[in-house]
Amino acid sequence: MKLILFTATVAVLWAGQQPSRPQTSPAAAGGTGGALAAAAGGADSGASDQLLKRIDDVLWFTRMADIADVDKIEFTSSPPAHPPNPKAPGATNPLIIHAYTFIPKKLDRSKKQPFITFAHQGVHANFDTSDLHVIRELLEQGYSIVACDYRGSTGYGTAFYRDIDYGGREIDDVFNSTQYMLETFSFLDPRRAGMIGWSHGGFITLMNIMEHPQTYAVAYAGVPVSDLVARMGYEPESYRQLYSAPYHIGKTVREDIEEYRRRSPVNHVKSLETPLLIHANTNDEDVNFLEVEHLIQALQAEGKRFEYKVYENAPGGHYFNRTDTRMARESRADVYRFLASHLHPSNPQQ
Repeated sequence: MKLILFTATVAVLWAGQQPSRPQTSPAAAGGTGGALAAAAGGADSGASDQLLKRIDDVLWFTRMADIADVDKIEFTSSPPAHPPNPKAPGATNPLIIHAYTFIPKKLDRSKKQPFITFAHQGVHANFDTSDLHVIRELLEQGYSIVACDYRGSTGYGTAFYRDIDYGGREIDDVFNSTQYMLETFSFLDPRRAGMIGWSHGGFITLMNIMEHPQTYAVAYAGVPVSDLVARMGYEPESYRQLYSAPYHIGKTVREDIEEYRRRSPVNHVKSLETPLLIHANTNDEDVNFLEVEHLIQALQAEGKRFEYKVYENAPGGHYFNRTDTRMARESRADVYRFLASHLHPSNPQQ
């Protein structure tokens, strides 16, 4: 026990002295990366992942203390999609989901305020401090934020890892985190709820606004996974095996193409009503541009109003506008201006 506490303390102190940098490990990278890491290493590795999660949690509290009131909460969501034994006691109970809430310290709570629901990237990953710079930039503009570790996220043990329901009940988890904010904080404006995400988080953002078109006033999807059928065609066998695992979709795309279509945003574009901004990069090594191109074409074919920008071979590939470069900061500024035009925060991006 002393060794574990010492290790955690050293890691926290060391990390607290480092500048914020995106994680470059596969699990943090986004759509493919998290899945490949999981496929290579098996299910959530239990104690080690949970310890790392607790260390990273400490960093959220210590490194955001100057700007936000931070909390980690629990709420209930939909029951597991595929319990191992549906007749076991509690097998169909609502799943307990963890989420992080951030309220700007200087926020005027005497009047209604906007907020953002943030969906983390990675098939099997979690909300961690690789996104700290983005969360801080949003807080500085006056947004309250919620970010949940939806089912399938790492750091909560093997059972939760195997509760993954990609494109299914994970969408419920993120939507319910939005509802939690509205039920808990009376100063938040239900007409000024926005949602953002990159990669798999972009996928979840798209699915949420298409399933709940009246809930969100605006949305941003960066390099979003968009078409699972096309995706299974260009990804390696190890990636496809993750989706066809018994605790996941359970079948390959060849065995059940309609199920993969049902879980793909490109097949739900008719439902879009929310103002939407999409960013893509032609040299994306994770979410191949053909997926986002297909999404853009489908939206255009339906006559939907939305905005998009395709970056040509931008440095950073899949992570191009989450880095510390000038181009990345300018790209994020475009995102923030788009959000502000609909959410009207107290200190909007200029």
